[in-house]
This record gives sequence, C-alpha cells and structure tokens, in this order.
Amino acid sequence: MRTKYPKERVFDVLIEQDSEGYYVASVPALPGCHTQAKSLDVLTKRVREAIELCIEVNDIPVVPLSFVGMQRVAV
Repeated sequence: MRTKYPKERVFDVLIEQDSEGYYVASVPALPGCHTQAKSLDVLTKRVREAIELCIEVNDIPVVPLSFVGMQRVAV
C-alpha cells in the first residue's frame, strides 16, 4: 500500500521580526500557514505544529517550491 505523503517533507520558512520584537514565520508552500513567538526556540516548535495542522486541516497537495533567495526592495 502506498502512502499519500512521504514520511518527512521539508518546507522553506520565512522568518521576520515585527516592531514589537515578535518573530513571525510563514510557509510560502502552504498559503495561510504562519505563526509567531517571542523567541526563535519557541517559534521553531510552533512553526512545526502550524505546518502539521495546515496539512491536516487543508488536506490539499503541497505545491513544491524551490528556494531561490531573498531580496529587499526599497520603494
């Protein structure tokens, strides 16, 4: 029997820090999947939980994206 998903998948996570000092993580391959925390250690735990929940609740195929890089643009 073939499983629906491989045992482990890897996701790129974008981490930013807001003006109040919170770290905010979002997962581009899972639209709407994001979380926040005051420390990076807690954020890592929470983002894993958020990814698992997004996959479970949405039950949609994950569109694989390839990380190319980040760019900061001033306007």
